[in-house]
Amino acid sequence: MRLVDIRQATVPISRYADASISSGNLDTTIVAIITDAYRAGEPIVGFGFSSIGRYGQSGLIRDRFAPRLLAAPAEDLCAADGNIDPFRAWQCMMLGEKPGGHGERCVAVGTLDMALWDLAAKVAEEPLYQFLGKVIGIEQTSQQVPVYAGGGYYFPDDDIGRLTTEVRQFLDQGHTHIKMKIGAVPLEDDLKRIEAILDLLPDGSHLAVDAMNRYSPEMAIRAAQALQPYKLWWFEDICDPLDFTTHERVAAEYSPPIAAGEALFSAADATNLIRYAGLRRNHDIFVFDPVHCYGVPEYLQIAEMLEDNGWSRQSCWPHGGHLFSLHLAAALKLGGNECNPHNFQPFGGFADGAEISEGFATLPDVPGVGFATRPQLMNLFSALLT
Repeated sequence: MRLVDIRQATVPISRYADASISSGNLDTTIVAIITDAYRAGEPIVGFGFSSIGRYGQSGLIRDRFAPRLLAAPAEDLCAADGNIDPFRAWQCMMLGEKPGGHGERCVAVGTLDMALWDLAAKVAEEPLYQFLGKVIGIEQTSQQVPVYAGGGYYFPDDDIGRLTTEVRQFLDQGHTHIKMKIGAVPLEDDLKRIEAILDLLPDGSHLAVDAMNRYSPEMAIRAAQALQPYKLWWFEDICDPLDFTTHERVAAEYSPPIAAGEALFSAADATNLIRYAGLRRNHDIFVFDPVHCYGVPEYLQIAEMLEDNGWSRQSCWPHGGHLFSLHLAAALKLGGNECNPHNFQPFGGFADGAEISEGFATLPDVPGVGFATRPQLMNLFSALLT
């Protein structure tokens, strides 16, 4: 099997169900990897996108990484059975890259990596979690994954009213745990937002807060002190992601779990996080985004490094809130996965019509990532093929 073309486009996305609310011109890149293999008269194509929350990576994909894949001989990309080997393809993409300097090249590589895994699982005619489980030697016994609803962004008007309406919708959908954003308004106002949501939940252990790396060292400590009495599920992305000293100070003073890692992109950064940030083994949470961490090969290195240092994979709850990260959470037996029920559409969330039952999501039983279960998303992908 040969790769005959790789097409890409950068498209706008919104943090809100109402896309007219400004998201700062946020976008993401979609890709299609087209092969010379056919099924039912159509070429087998792998699709991927740049996860969510960072900007698109068209330039790096177009000029640097896609050409390496297209130039590679088939024998350098394929396994013995003729299927694409995503690990070998990843090595081709990274050929000549120096260690360090991750920047956002990691996102470009991770975007193509998603499409490669979608492609390989489609060729094998298996859902991705089953295919990946076989490749890495982890038996798959369950199709259900614990999930939580991500959202809770700031609304430009009637913020608390619209926020509580959003949370009620999440609960009606079957979610039991919620994550909201903090850190963009005075702390006293954020506490009012938190208390409004807690009125809808059994207790603080059902609510996580995400400061999106906004807090200064001093403000991080002040926020931790104010949040402590709520006994929240976790306190995420507290300060600059590389400010391990502040993470360590917060971990020493803040008893409930903290979560970190969304804005770290490599196994080396993850290693430094557990060495220097004071995180508490099997108490705190890792929210690395597999797509933003160079894709599956690097994410597996992170998971193995954590285990080698005494951490359970149950400590990992991947960022992203979409089908690809859901498959990885299932295949790797992670703690659970984020879900974006109505944010970042049509990329966020899982299969159309899929039900969340008591905080658990079921994976789609279709080959690949399951993009075919998302008609709006498939419309975007299909436009790359015309």
